[in-house]
Amino acid sequence: MAKPHVVVIPYPAQGHVIPIMELAQRLVKQGIKVTFVNTDVTHKLVTSNSFDKNGFGGLMQMVSIPDGLEPWEDRTDLCKLSKSILRTMPHKLEELIETINEDTSSKVTCIIADGFMGWAIRVAKKMGISRAAFWPASVCTLASVISYQKLIDDGIINACL
Repeated sequence: MAKPHVVVIPYPAQGHVIPIMELAQRLVKQGIKVTFVNTDVTHKLVTSNSFDKNGFGGLMQMVSIPDGLEPWEDRTDLCKLSKSILRTMPHKLEELIETINEDTSSKVTCIIADGFMGWAIRVAKKMGISRAAFWPASVCTLASVISYQKLIDDGIINACL
């Protein structure tokens, strides 16, 4: 039986990358191969600042896929960023997984995606890959997110997507 190979995908915002990176590092310590997928912009920040390429015994690979925005576009507008991610990244993730799976000894066995990257869970399901959502924020935040549609329907907040 081949070793597990997990693809990990954080949402590219403060407070999302580090918690899921810590999870990825714990998986590596258990001997699980991890491909950590950032957006191109986040990848440059992570690999230039904190990533120890030699500290994971070859079990963690850092890769990037585009978020759909041009390099100069504002990524602090989370509605714009999220729309662009949803439009661009699902297809790019499928391509990445197909490329990884060309090596039959290291096929992707699971995708763990940030809760804000729900499209990645759908990609995993479509490709027949086990999947899990990771929620780095508090339970109160999760309850708020689950309640968004009701808050929109009741006119309490506006929808940006």
